[in-house]
Amino acid sequence: MVDAQLSLLQGAQAYVTEIFNRRVDARFHFHNLQHTQQVVRAAEELAAHYRLNDEDRTVLLLAAWFHDTGFSGGRAEDHEKESVRIATEYLQSVQASPDLVQRVSSCIQATRMPQSPITLVEKIMCDADLWHLGTDEFKVMNDKLRTEQEAYFKKPFLKKEWRQRNIEFLENHQYFTDYAQQRLEPKKQEWLRQLHKKQGGKEIPMTPKIEISPYSFNGEKKPVPPADDKAAKAAQKETERGIQTVFRNTSQNHLELSAMADNKANIMISVNAIIISIMFSVLLGRLEYYPHLAIPTLLLALVSLGAIIFAVLATRPSITGGTFSEDDIRSKRANLLFFGNFYKMGLDEYNWGMNELLKDREFMYSSMIKDIYFLGVVLAKKYRYLRISYTIFMFGLILAVIAFGVATYLAG
Repeated sequence: MVDAQLSLLQGAQAYVTEIFNRRVDARFHFHNLQHTQQVVRAAEELAAHYRLNDEDRTVLLLAAWFHDTGFSGGRAEDHEKESVRIATEYLQSVQASPDLVQRVSSCIQATRMPQSPITLVEKIMCDADLWHLGTDEFKVMNDKLRTEQEAYFKKPFLKKEWRQRNIEFLENHQYFTDYAQQRLEPKKQEWLRQLHKKQGGKEIPMTPKIEISPYSFNGEKKPVPPADDKAAKAAQKETERGIQTVFRNTSQNHLELSAMADNKANIMISVNAIIISIMFSVLLGRLEYYPHLAIPTLLLALVSLGAIIFAVLATRPSITGGTFSEDDIRSKRANLLFFGNFYKMGLDEYNWGMNELLKDREFMYSSMIKDIYFLGVVLAKKYRYLRISYTIFMFGLILAVIAFGVATYLAG
Protein backbone atom coordinates (compact mmCIF):
# COMPACT_ATOMS: atom_id res chain seq x y z
CA MET A 1 0.00 0.00 0.00
CA VAL A 2 1.42 3.38 -1.02
CA ASP A 3 2.16 6.15 1.48
CA ALA A 4 -0.83 8.25 0.34
CA GLN A 5 -3.26 5.41 1.04
CA LEU A 6 -1.69 4.67 4.42
CA SER A 7 -1.87 8.34 5.33
CA LEU A 8 -5.53 8.48 4.27
CA LEU A 9 -6.40 5.47 6.44
CA GLN A 10 -4.50 6.81 9.44
CA GLY A 11 -6.24 10.15 9.12
CA ALA A 12 -9.64 8.44 8.85
CA GLN A 13 -8.89 6.34 11.94
CA ALA A 14 -8.03 9.42 13.98
CA TYR A 15 -11.09 11.30 12.69
CA VAL A 16 -13.51 8.44 13.44
CA THR A 17 -11.99 7.84 16.87
CA GLU A 18 -12.56 11.51 17.68
CA ILE A 19 -16.20 11.23 16.55
CA PHE A 20 -16.91 8.23 18.79
CA ASN A 21 -15.10 9.70 21.79
CA ARG A 22 -16.78 13.10 21.61
CA ARG A 23 -20.02 12.94 19.59
CA VAL A 24 -21.58 9.48 19.97
CA ASP A 25 -24.06 9.13 22.84
CA ALA A 26 -22.98 6.79 25.65
CA ARG A 27 -26.28 4.89 25.40
CA PHE A 28 -25.01 3.24 22.21
CA HIS A 29 -23.35 0.35 24.02
CA PHE A 30 -23.07 -1.78 20.88
CA HIS A 31 -22.50 0.69 18.04
CA ASN A 32 -19.40 2.25 19.53
CA LEU A 33 -15.69 2.56 18.82
CA GLN A 34 -14.98 -0.98 20.06
CA HIS A 35 -17.45 -2.45 17.54
CA THR A 36 -15.96 -0.33 14.74
CA GLN A 37 -12.46 -1.55 15.61
CA GLN A 38 -13.70 -5.16 15.56
CA VAL A 39 -15.22 -4.59 12.12
CA VAL A 40 -11.95 -3.12 10.86
CA ARG A 41 -10.00 -6.14 12.12
CA ALA A 42 -12.46 -8.53 10.50
CA ALA A 43 -12.26 -6.55 7.24
CA GLU A 44 -8.46 -6.77 7.32
CA GLU A 45 -8.62 -10.55 7.81
CA LEU A 46 -11.00 -10.97 4.89
CA ALA A 47 -8.98 -8.58 2.72
CA ALA A 48 -5.84 -10.59 3.39
CA HIS A 49 -7.59 -13.87 2.55
CA TYR A 50 -8.91 -12.56 -0.76
CA ARG A 51 -5.66 -10.68 -1.51
CA LEU A 52 -7.40 -7.43 -2.35
CA ASN A 53 -5.34 -4.89 -4.25
CA ASP A 54 -4.36 -1.66 -2.51
CA GLU A 55 -7.24 0.35 -3.97
CA ASP A 56 -9.94 -2.16 -2.94
CA ARG A 57 -8.39 -2.58 0.50
CA THR A 58 -8.39 1.19 1.01
CA VAL A 59 -12.07 1.39 0.05
CA LEU A 60 -12.96 -1.48 2.39
CA LEU A 61 -11.11 -0.14 5.43
CA LEU A 62 -12.43 3.40 4.96
CA ALA A 63 -15.97 2.02 4.82
CA ALA A 64 -15.28 -0.09 7.93
CA TRP A 65 -14.10 2.95 9.87
CA PHE A 66 -16.98 5.20 8.82
CA HIS A 67 -19.91 2.77 8.62
CA ASP A 68 -21.35 3.56 12.08
CA THR A 69 -20.32 7.21 12.44
CA GLY A 70 -23.92 8.14 11.64
CA PHE A 71 -24.81 7.34 15.26
CA SER A 72 -23.10 10.62 16.16
CA GLY A 73 -26.30 12.37 15.10
CA GLY A 74 -28.10 10.87 18.08
CA ARG A 75 -30.49 8.89 15.89
CA ALA A 76 -30.20 5.23 15.01
CA GLU A 77 -32.74 5.25 12.16
CA ASP A 78 -31.10 5.65 8.74
CA HIS A 79 -27.70 5.99 10.38
CA GLU A 80 -26.12 4.61 7.18
CA LYS A 81 -27.23 7.73 5.31
CA GLU A 82 -25.65 9.96 7.94
CA SER A 83 -22.50 7.81 7.88
CA VAL A 84 -22.27 8.29 4.11
CA ARG A 85 -22.60 12.04 4.57
CA ILE A 86 -19.84 12.15 7.20
CA ALA A 87 -17.52 9.93 5.12
CA THR A 88 -18.16 11.98 2.00
CA GLU A 89 -17.43 15.28 3.74
CA TYR A 90 -14.20 13.95 5.20
CA LEU A 91 -12.93 12.35 1.99
CA GLN A 92 -13.74 15.45 -0.03
CA SER A 93 -11.88 17.58 2.53
CA VAL A 94 -8.73 15.53 1.91
CA GLN A 95 -9.18 15.69 -1.90
CA ALA A 96 -10.06 12.02 -2.36
CA SER A 97 -11.15 11.04 -5.87
CA PRO A 98 -14.91 11.00 -6.66
CA ASP A 99 -14.64 7.31 -7.54
CA LEU A 100 -13.20 6.50 -4.11
CA VAL A 101 -15.94 8.50 -2.39
CA GLN A 102 -18.64 6.71 -4.39
CA ARG A 103 -17.25 3.24 -3.66
CA VAL A 104 -16.91 3.91 0.05
CA SER A 105 -20.48 5.24 0.13
CA SER A 106 -21.76 2.13 -1.66
CA CYS A 107 -19.99 -0.13 0.83
CA ILE A 108 -21.59 1.68 3.75
CA GLN A 109 -25.04 1.60 2.14
CA ALA A 110 -24.67 -2.14 1.50
CA THR A 111 -24.64 -2.77 5.28
CA ARG A 112 -28.18 -1.40 5.64
CA MET A 113 -30.56 -4.13 6.79
CA PRO A 114 -31.37 -6.26 4.91
CA GLN A 115 -27.82 -6.23 3.56
CA SER A 116 -27.51 -5.90 -0.20
CA PRO A 117 -23.89 -6.16 -1.42
CA ILE A 118 -22.96 -6.47 -5.09
CA THR A 119 -19.17 -6.38 -5.38
CA LEU A 120 -16.68 -8.53 -3.48
CA VAL A 121 -15.57 -5.51 -1.43
CA GLU A 122 -19.19 -4.83 -0.39
CA LYS A 123 -19.71 -8.51 0.50
CA ILE A 124 -16.59 -8.43 2.66
CA MET A 125 -17.82 -5.25 4.36
CA CYS A 126 -21.21 -6.83 5.17
CA ASP A 127 -19.60 -9.99 6.55
CA ALA A 128 -17.16 -7.95 8.65
CA ASP A 129 -20.02 -5.88 10.08
CA LEU A 130 -21.73 -8.99 11.49
CA TRP A 131 -18.57 -11.01 12.06
CA HIS A 132 -19.38 -11.60 15.73
CA LEU A 133 -22.48 -13.68 14.89
CA GLY A 134 -20.18 -16.60 14.17
CA THR A 135 -17.70 -16.13 17.02
CA ASP A 136 -17.54 -16.68 20.79
CA GLU A 137 -18.27 -12.96 21.26
CA PHE A 138 -21.86 -13.33 20.15
CA LYS A 139 -23.40 -13.45 23.64
CA VAL A 140 -21.40 -10.48 24.94
CA MET A 141 -22.14 -8.33 21.90
CA ASN A 142 -25.79 -9.37 21.89
CA ASP A 143 -26.18 -8.31 25.53
CA LYS A 144 -24.68 -4.93 24.64
CA LEU A 145 -27.11 -4.56 21.78
CA ARG A 146 -30.06 -5.38 24.02
CA THR A 147 -28.92 -2.80 26.57
CA GLU A 148 -28.48 -0.26 23.78
CA GLN A 149 -31.94 -0.78 22.31
CA GLU A 150 -33.66 -0.77 25.68
CA ALA A 151 -31.99 2.56 26.45
CA TYR A 152 -32.73 3.99 23.00
CA PHE A 153 -36.40 2.99 22.84
CA LYS A 154 -36.92 3.40 26.59
CA LYS A 155 -38.62 0.04 26.96
CA PRO A 156 -37.44 -3.31 28.34
CA PHE A 157 -37.43 -6.48 26.26
CA LEU A 158 -38.61 -9.74 27.78
CA LYS A 159 -36.01 -12.51 27.54
CA LYS A 160 -38.23 -14.70 25.39
CA GLU A 161 -39.11 -11.84 23.08
CA TRP A 162 -35.49 -10.80 22.65
CA ARG A 163 -34.51 -14.43 22.11
CA GLN A 164 -37.18 -14.77 19.42
CA ARG A 165 -35.86 -11.66 17.68
CA ASN A 166 -32.39 -13.20 17.61
CA ILE A 167 -33.70 -16.51 16.30
CA GLU A 168 -35.52 -14.79 13.44
CA PHE A 169 -32.50 -12.65 12.64
CA LEU A 170 -30.01 -15.52 12.62
CA GLU A 171 -32.32 -17.65 10.49
CA ASN A 172 -32.62 -14.88 7.89
CA HIS A 173 -28.98 -13.78 7.98
CA GLN A 174 -26.41 -15.03 5.49
CA TYR A 175 -22.69 -14.57 5.06
CA PHE A 176 -21.79 -13.56 1.53
CA THR A 177 -18.14 -14.63 1.19
CA ASP A 178 -16.99 -18.25 1.03
CA TYR A 179 -14.42 -17.58 3.74
CA ALA A 180 -17.02 -16.31 6.21
CA GLN A 181 -19.40 -19.14 5.34
CA GLN A 182 -16.75 -21.75 6.10
CA ARG A 183 -15.23 -20.06 9.15
CA LEU A 184 -18.25 -18.43 10.83
CA GLU A 185 -21.43 -20.19 9.69
CA PRO A 186 -20.93 -23.36 11.85
CA LYS A 187 -20.59 -21.30 15.04
CA LYS A 188 -23.56 -19.15 14.08
CA GLN A 189 -25.68 -22.27 13.60
CA GLU A 190 -24.54 -23.49 17.02
CA TRP A 191 -25.77 -20.24 18.61
CA LEU A 192 -29.03 -20.65 16.73
CA ARG A 193 -29.51 -24.20 18.08
CA GLN A 194 -28.88 -22.99 21.62
CA LEU A 195 -31.44 -20.22 21.23
CA HIS A 196 -34.02 -22.68 19.91
CA LYS A 197 -33.30 -25.00 22.82
CA LYS A 198 -33.78 -22.22 25.38
CA GLN A 199 -36.93 -21.11 23.61
CA GLY A 200 -38.33 -24.62 23.90
CA GLY A 201 -38.65 -25.00 20.14
CA LYS A 202 -41.71 -22.73 20.17
CA GLU A 203 -42.15 -19.34 18.59
CA ILE A 204 -43.14 -16.70 21.13
CA PRO A 205 -45.90 -14.31 19.95
CA MET A 206 -44.44 -10.84 19.67
CA THR A 207 -46.14 -8.12 21.69
CA PRO A 208 -47.05 -4.80 19.99
CA LYS A 209 -43.68 -3.12 19.53
CA ILE A 210 -41.43 -0.99 17.42
CA GLU A 211 -40.75 -2.78 14.12
CA ILE A 212 -37.02 -3.47 14.37
CA SER A 213 -34.75 -6.47 14.04
CA PRO A 214 -32.12 -7.11 16.74
CA TYR A 215 -29.39 -5.67 14.53
CA SER A 216 -31.26 -2.91 12.73
CA PHE A 217 -32.88 0.40 13.59
CA ASN A 218 -34.35 0.82 10.12
CA GLY A 219 -37.91 -0.15 11.00
CA GLU A 220 -40.66 2.42 11.14
CA LYS A 221 -41.32 3.76 14.62
CA LYS A 222 -44.97 2.81 14.77
CA PRO A 223 -46.83 0.12 16.71
CA VAL A 224 -47.53 -3.16 14.98
CA PRO A 225 -51.19 -4.17 15.30
CA PRO A 226 -51.83 -7.28 17.42
CA ALA A 227 -51.72 -10.58 15.56
CA ASP A 228 -55.37 -11.32 16.40
CA ASP A 229 -56.66 -8.07 14.94
CA LYS A 230 -58.47 -9.72 12.04
CA ALA A 231 -60.40 -6.62 11.07
CA ALA A 232 -57.23 -4.58 10.63
CA LYS A 233 -55.60 -7.35 8.62
CA ALA A 234 -58.66 -7.72 6.43
CA ALA A 235 -58.77 -3.96 5.82
CA GLN A 236 -55.08 -3.91 4.94
CA LYS A 237 -55.52 -6.85 2.59
CA GLU A 238 -58.47 -5.14 0.93
CA THR A 239 -56.44 -1.96 0.50
CA GLU A 240 -53.57 -3.91 -1.07
CA ARG A 241 -56.01 -5.63 -3.41
CA GLY A 242 -57.47 -2.27 -4.43
CA ILE A 243 -54.02 -0.84 -5.13
CA GLN A 244 -53.12 -3.87 -7.24
CA THR A 245 -56.39 -3.54 -9.19
CA VAL A 246 -55.72 0.13 -9.92
CA PHE A 247 -52.20 -0.61 -11.20
CA ARG A 248 -53.36 -3.60 -13.24
CA ASN A 249 -56.32 -1.82 -14.88
CA THR A 250 -54.36 1.34 -15.59
CA SER A 251 -51.50 -0.57 -17.18
CA GLN A 252 -53.94 -2.67 -19.23
CA ASN A 253 -55.76 0.44 -20.46
CA HIS A 254 -52.50 2.05 -21.50
CA LEU A 255 -51.43 -1.07 -23.41
CA GLU A 256 -54.80 -1.29 -25.20
CA LEU A 257 -54.64 2.38 -26.17
CA SER A 258 -51.09 1.86 -27.45
CA ALA A 259 -52.26 -1.09 -29.58
CA MET A 260 -55.13 1.03 -30.97
CA ALA A 261 -52.69 3.79 -31.86
CA ASP A 262 -50.44 1.34 -33.69
CA ASN A 263 -53.41 -0.06 -35.64
CA LYS A 264 -54.53 3.43 -36.66
CA ALA A 265 -51.00 4.26 -37.78
CA ASN A 266 -50.82 1.04 -39.82
CA ILE A 267 -54.12 1.91 -41.55
CA MET A 268 -52.85 5.37 -42.45
CA ILE A 269 -49.55 4.00 -43.76
CA SER A 270 -51.30 1.32 -45.87
CA VAL A 271 -53.88 3.68 -47.39
CA ASN A 272 -51.38 6.34 -48.37
CA ALA A 273 -48.89 3.77 -49.65
CA ILE A 274 -51.62 2.49 -52.01
CA ILE A 275 -52.39 6.05 -53.16
CA ILE A 276 -48.73 6.76 -53.89
CA SER A 277 -48.26 3.44 -55.75
CA ILE A 278 -51.32 4.20 -57.95
CA MET A 279 -50.02 7.66 -58.75
CA PHE A 280 -46.62 6.36 -59.78
CA SER A 281 -48.04 3.52 -61.86
CA VAL A 282 -50.93 5.35 -63.53
CA LEU A 283 -50.88 9.14 -63.33
CA LEU A 284 -47.17 9.83 -63.84
CA GLY A 285 -47.17 7.94 -67.12
CA ARG A 286 -50.01 10.06 -68.48
CA LEU A 287 -48.99 13.52 -67.35
CA GLU A 288 -47.49 14.22 -70.80
CA TYR A 289 -51.02 13.88 -72.19
CA TYR A 290 -52.64 15.73 -69.28
CA PRO A 291 -50.08 18.35 -68.19
CA HIS A 292 -52.74 20.34 -66.37
CA LEU A 293 -52.91 17.54 -63.75
CA ALA A 294 -49.24 17.86 -62.76
CA ILE A 295 -49.79 20.27 -59.85
CA PRO A 296 -52.78 18.36 -58.34
CA THR A 297 -50.81 15.10 -58.65
CA LEU A 298 -47.80 16.60 -56.88
CA LEU A 299 -50.09 17.99 -54.17
CA LEU A 300 -51.67 14.57 -53.60
CA ALA A 301 -48.24 12.93 -53.44
CA LEU A 302 -47.04 15.44 -50.82
CA VAL A 303 -50.20 14.91 -48.76
CA SER A 304 -49.77 11.14 -48.76
CA LEU A 305 -46.06 11.41 -47.97
CA GLY A 306 -46.70 13.78 -45.06
CA ALA A 307 -49.40 11.51 -43.63
CA ILE A 308 -47.07 8.49 -43.88
CA ILE A 309 -44.19 10.32 -42.19
CA PHE A 310 -46.22 11.26 -39.10
CA ALA A 311 -47.85 7.81 -38.95
CA VAL A 312 -44.37 6.24 -38.95
CA LEU A 313 -43.25 8.65 -36.24
CA ALA A 314 -46.21 7.51 -34.14
CA THR A 315 -45.03 3.89 -34.28
CA ARG A 316 -41.28 4.55 -34.28
CA PRO A 317 -39.77 2.95 -31.13
CA SER A 318 -37.58 4.95 -28.78
CA ILE A 319 -35.00 3.04 -26.68
CA THR A 320 -33.15 4.46 -23.69
CA GLY A 321 -29.58 3.79 -22.57
CA GLY A 322 -30.32 0.32 -21.21
CA THR A 323 -28.18 0.66 -18.07
CA PHE A 324 -28.66 1.63 -14.45
CA SER A 325 -26.14 2.24 -11.71
CA GLU A 326 -25.99 0.90 -8.19
CA ASP A 327 -26.63 4.43 -6.94
CA ASP A 328 -29.82 4.59 -9.05
CA ILE A 329 -31.17 1.54 -7.20
CA ARG A 330 -30.12 2.62 -3.74
CA SER A 331 -31.64 6.09 -4.29
CA LYS A 332 -34.74 4.50 -5.92
CA ARG A 333 -34.41 6.40 -9.21
CA ALA A 334 -34.32 3.46 -11.63
CA ASN A 335 -37.44 1.82 -13.09
CA LEU A 336 -36.59 -1.84 -13.64
CA LEU A 337 -40.10 -2.62 -14.93
CA PHE A 338 -39.20 -1.15 -18.34
CA PHE A 339 -36.78 -3.13 -20.50
CA GLY A 340 -35.13 0.01 -21.87
CA ASN A 341 -33.55 0.65 -18.48
CA PHE A 342 -31.76 -2.68 -18.08
CA TYR A 343 -31.29 -4.52 -21.40
CA LYS A 344 -27.54 -3.78 -21.46
CA MET A 345 -26.99 -4.90 -17.87
CA GLY A 346 -25.73 -8.32 -16.79
CA LEU A 347 -28.04 -10.87 -15.21
CA ASP A 348 -26.38 -10.60 -11.78
CA GLU A 349 -26.83 -6.81 -11.64
CA TYR A 350 -30.43 -7.04 -12.82
CA ASN A 351 -31.19 -9.86 -10.37
CA TRP A 352 -29.79 -7.79 -7.51
CA GLY A 353 -31.76 -4.72 -8.61
CA MET A 354 -35.03 -6.65 -8.83
CA ASN A 355 -34.49 -8.18 -5.40
CA GLU A 356 -33.97 -4.70 -3.99
CA LEU A 357 -37.17 -3.60 -5.73
CA LEU A 358 -39.28 -6.51 -4.52
CA LYS A 359 -38.28 -6.26 -0.87
CA ASP A 360 -38.99 -2.52 -0.72
CA ARG A 361 -42.74 -1.87 -0.98
CA GLU A 362 -42.30 1.87 -1.45
CA PHE A 363 -39.69 1.36 -4.19
CA MET A 364 -41.92 -1.17 -5.95
CA TYR A 365 -44.98 1.08 -5.96
CA SER A 366 -42.86 4.04 -7.02
CA SER A 367 -41.51 2.02 -9.99
CA MET A 368 -45.02 0.99 -11.01
CA ILE A 369 -46.18 4.60 -10.87
CA LYS A 370 -43.20 5.67 -13.00
CA ASP A 371 -43.95 2.89 -15.48
CA ILE A 372 -47.57 4.01 -15.87
CA TYR A 373 -46.53 7.66 -16.13
CA PHE A 374 -44.01 7.10 -18.91
CA LEU A 375 -46.44 4.82 -20.74
CA GLY A 376 -48.81 7.76 -20.69
CA VAL A 377 -46.09 10.09 -21.98
CA VAL A 378 -45.38 7.72 -24.89
CA LEU A 379 -49.12 7.41 -25.59
CA ALA A 380 -49.51 11.19 -25.73
CA LYS A 381 -46.68 11.36 -28.26
CA LYS A 382 -48.23 8.58 -30.38
CA TYR A 383 -51.66 10.21 -30.49
CA ARG A 384 -50.20 13.65 -31.18
CA TYR A 385 -48.40 12.35 -34.27
CA LEU A 386 -51.48 10.38 -35.27
CA ARG A 387 -53.65 13.48 -35.07
CA ILE A 388 -51.24 15.38 -37.28
CA SER A 389 -51.18 12.49 -39.76
CA TYR A 390 -54.98 12.25 -39.97
CA THR A 391 -55.31 16.04 -40.21
CA ILE A 392 -52.85 16.18 -43.12
CA PHE A 393 -54.65 13.33 -44.85
CA MET A 394 -58.16 14.76 -44.36
CA PHE A 395 -57.55 18.35 -45.37
CA GLY A 396 -54.86 17.46 -47.92
CA LEU A 397 -57.17 15.00 -49.66
CA ILE A 398 -59.90 17.67 -49.82
CA LEU A 399 -57.45 20.17 -51.31
CA ALA A 400 -56.14 17.61 -53.81
CA VAL A 401 -59.66 16.76 -55.03
CA ILE A 402 -60.48 20.45 -55.39
CA ALA A 403 -57.19 20.98 -57.26
CA PHE A 404 -58.01 18.15 -59.66
CA GLY A 405 -61.45 19.64 -60.27
CA VAL A 406 -60.16 23.17 -60.84
CA ALA A 407 -57.36 21.97 -63.13
CA THR A 408 -59.79 19.89 -65.21
CA TYR A 409 -62.25 22.79 -65.45
CA LEU A 410 -59.59 25.27 -66.56
CA ALA A 411 -58.13 22.85 -69.09
CA GLY A 412 -61.60 22.15 -70.57
